[in-house]
Amino acid sequence: MTTPDPDPRRTPEAAPRSGVSPGETPPAEGGTYGISYAEPPEMRKGWGAMPLVLIMAVVALVVIGLIAMVVTLVV
Repeated sequence: MTTPDPDPRRTPEAAPRSGVSPGETPPAEGGTYGISYAEPPEMRKGWGAMPLVLIMAVVALVVIGLIAMVVTLVV
């Protein structure tokens, strides 16, 4: 990997006291971009056990109540 500002005295084909000849300069920007480490995948939050149990209990109570209403109307 090259540094963005190399020392002209150690650069190949550098003219003394005049710096680096045109065409021998490094690019203006580095070649690295983006994040430097992999991010963990986002965890999906699903339904927990407790909310499902509570919903099923409420549904069961409603069904039992409806059945009881039908039975009282029939009898």
